[in-house]
Order: sequence, then structure tokens, then C-alpha cells
Amino acid sequence: MSLNHELIYDWNRAEGPEISPVRAPMLDDETLRDGLQSPSVLDPPIEKKIQILHLMEDLGIDAADLGLPGAGPRPRGDVLRLAQEIASGKMRIRPNCAARTVESDIRPIAEIIQVTGVEIEAATFLGSSPIRQYAEDWTLDFLLRTTEQAVKYARSLGLPVMYVTEDTTRARPEVVKKLYTTAIECGARAIVVCDTVGHVTPRGVRALLSFVREEVIKPSGEKVRVDWHGHSDRGMAVANSLAAFEAGADQVHGTALGIGERVGNTPIDQMLVNLKLMGALDRDLRKLKEYCEVVSEAVGVPIPANYPVVGADAFRTATGVHAAAVIKAFRKDDIELANQVYSGVPSHWFGLEQKIEIGPMSGKSNVIFWLEKHGIAPAGDLVERIFTRAKQADRLLTDAEILEMCGNEA
Repeated sequence: MSLNHELIYDWNRAEGPEISPVRAPMLDDETLRDGLQSPSVLDPPIEKKIQILHLMEDLGIDAADLGLPGAGPRPRGDVLRLAQEIASGKMRIRPNCAARTVESDIRPIAEIIQVTGVEIEAATFLGSSPIRQYAEDWTLDFLLRTTEQAVKYARSLGLPVMYVTEDTTRARPEVVKKLYTTAIECGARAIVVCDTVGHVTPRGVRALLSFVREEVIKPSGEKVRVDWHGHSDRGMAVANSLAAFEAGADQVHGTALGIGERVGNTPIDQMLVNLKLMGALDRDLRKLKEYCEVVSEAVGVPIPANYPVVGADAFRTATGVHAAAVIKAFRKDDIELANQVYSGVPSHWFGLEQKIEIGPMSGKSNVIFWLEKHGIAPAGDLVERIFTRAKQADRLLTDAEILEMCGNEA
């Protein structure tokens, strides 16, 4: 059974496909660069970064930011090692590196390309909003001159350029147009529209990207990739990123678990989930939980129990009414039915399963099902004993507690 099954009426698609991009939506993983800017994370050792890179590859993520090699010896060494891993493993993922719009940040990227033979896109970034201009005492002439010099320098070294305007969602239209147009005229073939401080709403995303496509891309006459980079300050990062695809973005950036500055970036794991549910991606995501858990352990950020899909409670229930419906579906010997009757996300698509547990809000059907799943006959007195204990508890019973009550029957 799929989400288009006759048992589910999908209002999301009542008026047509949820996302109809010209090309398959692409994702750029910023976990190893932008994600590590979170004030709460650890910068993991290179061995962990390599493991994370391979999990990105396994999930079919299209591109990855390997770091900012101009930041110092360790970032440069890590980027070099990751690029070597891509080369030796003949990995499909497309690498890019962040760089301020200065030669000292751009040059190390070219040097790493010379050593590894791996093409790396230079993601040169520069602030664009009036509030940033005022704080920095920047003039528009300065921004345009800096853009021109940086992009031309990168292109002179043979680097493909991804030109990034920070805080685009609070920048004036005429400034956005001039900066992107200058970058494209100087050789940039990808531009990144950024919601750097999580300011925008889906309505603003659509307005901004429509402006960029009509006022910048079309007049340029060039084939230019348009990326979206979002943050979660207002809790809208996933919604905004999906709106960006709807509005014509080719690629969206994100990080594992949404780690990043302040409250973080667009969670790329949630983007994968939603794009698959929308039918925009067709790929094996059974390693999604492993990817999130490896990143969680590597950077020291725990996964909340109620985190979508990969959180401990995502497919776990002890509530009587909910559990009863799931159990009835299991009784029909229909795993897909069981995985969707009380869940908007089919757990089996991600290598996971529904779990029925026992607690103060459980019914006896929970107890019977739990016992059967553990190979224990659900005798009436045993069921009653466990049920009574559960009703007196202020939390779910642990497996150990239930097995202890089962005694010799286990």
C-alpha cells in the first residue's frame, strides 16, 4: 500500500502534485561547515567526518560543503582529506567549499583541487542587506567591486563559482539584482538566495525567487543554478525550503538535525523525508536514522525523543486508542497498513517499525500484543497483573519491568 492507496485521501494533492520542479530537486549538505558553526557542537575528528560523508553518499545527497579551508590549517587539512576520499572512492557527491570574497579564502580551494583532481565549487559569500551594510559601513559600490574581484579571481583559477548573498531575504530588490547580475557577468553559474537569520515566510520565499528568476536569470541569458539556503529562527525552515522548490529553486541547502548557528539550519533529513513523501525523490532512505545518529554522536547534539522520523518516539505509542488501531492493522497481516493507520510517515520507508508499549494510558490490547511479540502467552491473570501495574505508573513500563512480572512465563 502506498500513500496514493484508496484508503488515504490526500488533500495535499487534491489540486495536483505538491512539487513540480523542472528537474529533480537537489540537496546540498552543509553539516560539515555551516552546521559546525553552532555554538553548542563539537568539531568532530576527520574519521567521523569521512563516515558522515559516506552516509551522505548512501542517502543520495547531491552535494556537500566540505568546509572553509581558508580558516586555518585544521579546516584546510580536513577539506583536503575529504576531497581525497571523494576521489579515491569515486564518490558521486559534488563537493563545494565556503569562502569569503577574498583571495586568501579562494586560493586554498584551487590548491586542494590541484592536489586531488576533484572539482570543487567555490561558495563565495557576501552580505547584502541594508542593515548589514549599515553595520559594516559598506557601500553598494564596495559590494559590487568585491563581488567582481572575487568571482573573476576564482574563475581565473578555474574554479566553478557559487555566489552567495547573505541575508538576501532582507535585501532591497535593486541590490539583489545588481549583485547577482554582476556575479553572473563575471562567470558565476550558481547563485544562492539566503535566509541567513530565518526572517522570511513561504510567501516571501515565492516572491523573492520569482523576482530573481524574472529579473536576474532570464535577462542574463545564461544557464544558472539557483540555490536556497534557509535558517530556522521562526521555525519555518522546512516549509520555506519546500516553498523554494515550488518557486523554482534547483537546490536547497540543509544540515543533519538542522544544526547550525543560533537555532540552526534547514534539517536536511526532514527535507529528504518530505521530498520522498511528496514523490519528488525516489531513493533508499533506510540509512537516514544511522546518518542522524552518527552526526548526533560526532557533534555532541542529542536527538530529541519527539524529533520527526528518527526520534525515539516517532513510531512508538502506548496510548490505548492509537495502539488498538495499529494492533488491529497488524492483525490483518498488513505491515504497510499498520505503519500508516496512525502515522503520516510510513516507518518502513526508513528502515523503522511501529512499537507498541505499555503505560498508564494503555489498554489491555497493548499488554496482549506486547506479550505475543515477545513470545509469551497472554494468560488472563498475567495480562491483568501487568495492566494494573501500568495504570498505577506515571510513565511507560520498561521491558525489564514487564519481563520481571512475567517471571517463569517468559
